[in-house]
Amino acid sequence: MQLSQVANISAGYPFRGKIPRVPGSPVLVVQMKDVSPSEGIRWAGCLETELTGKRAPDFLGEGDILIAARGNHNYAVQVDSRLAAAGKQVVAAPHFFVVRLKGKELRADFLTWLLNQTPSQRYFEQNAEGSLSKSIRRSVLEEAPIVIPPLAKQRAVVAMAHTLRQEQRLAQQLIDSGERMMNAIAIDLHKGHSQ
Repeated sequence: MQLSQVANISAGYPFRGKIPRVPGSPVLVVQMKDVSPSEGIRWAGCLETELTGKRAPDFLGEGDILIAARGNHNYAVQVDSRLAAAGKQVVAAPHFFVVRLKGKELRADFLTWLLNQTPSQRYFEQNAEGSLSKSIRRSVLEEAPIVIPPLAKQRAVVAMAHTLRQEQRLAQQLIDSGERMMNAIAIDLHKGHSQ
C-alpha cells in the first residue's frame, strides 16, 4: 500500500523570502531547527511570524505528521497535544511535507514511527535527489510503501517504541552524570597536583 492511499500530503507554507519574526503574532511556524526525531517538536523555540505568502494557510492540527523534505535524514515528527498548549495557529515551514491521515485505520503515532524506521528511510534515501543537499519530491512521499497492521498491534508497537525512548533518555542521563563525575575527579586531581 502507498502512503497517498491513507493520507493527504501537502507542502509546508510557502513564505515569500525569509520567514519574518513578528513578536506577539497569533501564528507560529515550525522550522527544521524546532524538530528532532527523538524529541518531536520543541514548541518553545517556534518563531512567531506573519504569513507572507499568497496561499491560504493550512494550519496544523493534532495528529498531523511533519516530514523533513530536505536533508540526509527525512525523519517524521507528529504534531502532538502540546499544539493546543501553544495557544496559537501553527504552520509548517516550506522544508516540510505535512501528512494528514484520511481515516481511523492507521494511528498517527504508529505511522510516524514507521516512517522513521530503516525500510522507509532506505526508500527515501534511494529516491532522494541532489548531490550536496538531498531532497525528496512529493511524489516520492506519496508512493512510499506502508503497512497497516491491526490497531492493537499498532498500539503495542508504539508503546514499545515509547519505552525504548525512555530507556535511551535514562541511559544518556547516566552517561552524562558519569562524565560530569569523571571531569570533577580530573579537576580535583589537577588542583591537588598543582599545590
